[in-house]
Amino acid sequence: DPVVVISLLVGALAFALLIYVETHVEDPMLALRLFKERMFRNANIVTGLAYGSFAGLLFVLPLFLQTLLGLSAIESGLTTFPQAVGMILASQVAGRLYHTVGPRRLVIGGLIAMSIVTLPLVGVGFDTSLWVIRGIMFLRGACMAFAFVPIQASSYANIEPADTGRASAIYSAQRQVAASLGVAILATVLVEASSHHFVGAGTSPEAALDAFQVTFLVATLLIVVAAISAFLIRDRDAASTIRRLAESEDFVQEDPAPVPERP
Repeated sequence: DPVVVISLLVGALAFALLIYVETHVEDPMLALRLFKERMFRNANIVTGLAYGSFAGLLFVLPLFLQTLLGLSAIESGLTTFPQAVGMILASQVAGRLYHTVGPRRLVIGGLIAMSIVTLPLVGVGFDTSLWVIRGIMFLRGACMAFAFVPIQASSYANIEPADTGRASAIYSAQRQVAASLGVAILATVLVEASSHHFVGAGTSPEAALDAFQVTFLVATLLIVVAAISAFLIRDRDAASTIRRLAESEDFVQEDPAPVPERP
């Protein structure tokens, strides 16, 4: 489609122009120079990938519950709500483990567990109990806590206090962009799977179910990609926020993360 191609080219050019302007003005709207700091850069990469899948699934799953299972909006919300409960409860544990375990193992383990927990959604059907879906969402939220809490705690480990506001703006902006991209990717997969891969089955409920299952599989794969990117995180880059490293008398930071100079 020429319109899509032109839109992508215009978007790419606009993004390149944004980077050029923001890196050449004296007082930028987004301090992109902060991406020179390794811990902040890697944390944003992992957050973007993980949050994209998180937001995308929260968009697609209610569609499945309401269009195929016939749930109301309230019933759909109560089915996905356990994810928030799981995240709240597990956040208390993740926050306490952070100072002894460090971000690397918590984030990697949390995202791998999150992909394993999300995978059963690929097998959901018309006769799947809502309590099974609620259980999956609860465990998914718990796994998310072990990934998101350490990332957020370590993101600003080497950011100067004067740059904290700028770093927070970048972190929030990229998270919103990641959420939009995640929704767009999974929505596109759902539409394409519905209109092309199962065109032979028509618009039957079974064909729609197949399309949703494919979309859930892609959501799981996005989490796997996020888990792989989590190997970029190093505990030593966030040593100032980890008690066992910060209080260690023999701690010597090898290969220190570069701290960007303020203009």
